[in-house]
Amino acid sequence: MLRDTRLRAELEEMIRERHYSPEYAVSRTLRRYAKVFQSLDSTFLAERAVDIYDIEKRLLGHLLGQRREALDQLTSPVVILAHNLTPSETAALDPKFVRGFVTEVGGPGSHTAIVAAGMGIPAVVGAGNLLTEVSGGETIIIDGDQGLVVVQPDEETVARYRHEAEENLSLAKRLESLRDLASETIDKVRIELLGNIEFPTEVDACHQRGSDGIGLYRTEFLYLNAETEPTEEVHFNAYAEVVKAMQGKPVCIRTLDLGADKMAHLPMPDDEKNPVLGLRSIRLSLRNLELFRTQLRAIVRASALGNVRVMFPLISTLLELRQAKMVLSDVMEDLAESGVEFDRKLPVGMMVEVPSAVLMLDRFVHEVNFISIGTNDLIQYTLAVDRGNKDVASLYNAADPAVLRQIESSILVSNQGGVPVNCCGQMSSSPTFTMLLLGLGLRQFSVPPGAMLEVRKVIRSVTIDQCRGVAQRAMSLENAREIKSFLNEELKKVAPELAP
Repeated sequence: MLRDTRLRAELEEMIRERHYSPEYAVSRTLRRYAKVFQSLDSTFLAERAVDIYDIEKRLLGHLLGQRREALDQLTSPVVILAHNLTPSETAALDPKFVRGFVTEVGGPGSHTAIVAAGMGIPAVVGAGNLLTEVSGGETIIIDGDQGLVVVQPDEETVARYRHEAEENLSLAKRLESLRDLASETIDKVRIELLGNIEFPTEVDACHQRGSDGIGLYRTEFLYLNAETEPTEEVHFNAYAEVVKAMQGKPVCIRTLDLGADKMAHLPMPDDEKNPVLGLRSIRLSLRNLELFRTQLRAIVRASALGNVRVMFPLISTLLELRQAKMVLSDVMEDLAESGVEFDRKLPVGMMVEVPSAVLMLDRFVHEVNFISIGTNDLIQYTLAVDRGNKDVASLYNAADPAVLRQIESSILVSNQGGVPVNCCGQMSSSPTFTMLLLGLGLRQFSVPPGAMLEVRKVIRSVTIDQCRGVAQRAMSLENAREIKSFLNEELKKVAPELAP
């Protein structure tokens, strides 16, 4: 029962005079009260806004009754506004009903943003305090390309975005003509264009866009929604489904790339104050050998079904790589003794995503069959920017000269060592950077299915000499803003329809 007569009167007036629904009136009014709390100088009182949101949730639950739907049980189109969405919650969304989402926290390079991109859901991650500004029933525009959220847009803005949406649909249809064409430059240099996938269901999208294979099969989804550790058979079935579907094309399976803070069935370190620099990725796997062996056994078994490669993430030292390879060798030996078939020459690769790996790459190339540059983490660790923190999101920039020098060095050392090098981060999926990467010597891209045709369009519109000139000029510039502007201008010359 509402005991505050002023609040009750306000709600009744909104419903009676303005013809608002009870749910909308409750939401709008309580969020205005929450905004007042957040504006107070006292940190303690400002944090009480959370209590207001809890009251709103309870009242809406009573008002809506059974009509209130869980995110994984939607039956009609919605736009989701949330303080935060975890990668597992994002992975559970149904793209048929979720037209887009906005979160207050996070960053454009966060795992949540990556999962959304892979699922084709427009998203703005890390928009700041927004929930107090928006109530159910209001019109909202989510511009995932520019990272913008427009609340209650005027007619002119709505018309402009509708026009842009129509143009995007028209462009997508024109790009469809490239699906069966080779990814090669004007001067006939063949470029491998592989797919990044988060879930087995994305294989069809890769096929539809003429993928040369899977350059990055993320396996985190097996853990994110699990209350217990996935069994070997759960792993194997997920890998086997993709390997069979690719019909002999390469499938690069990356081992677990999460921290203990994301896995409910693992003990969380008591002093894990900075998970980005803590027990995550290959470090976590090497600390939990049974977990690691379970995944490796499934990957090795799947290698009997097709062209499989295994890749270790976040390698920072030679010792880590050698330990991971030793565990893999033990697993292969055990399976051989049990008479299990597998590819005894299973290619082994590593992610290059920390500066120490870049600096020591001349040693690493003698120990692996291939490398893949993970630009998301490489940007994060090079620039000391938490890619999931909205407060420093502006510093997370793929065009920073320091990042580009690390990429240039990695490609050069790999090519000199005769080791194939791929780039699988978000940077490789942006047409803005395609000419630069080609000019630096990259001949293998791994991108989400949705970006594949755009990247192929740029590849087929340029020559290698042209790209080398672009790269040389870009590497001579001193800051990210100049470099990004220059690259966008060069993109306009060869593919104006793709330029931002």
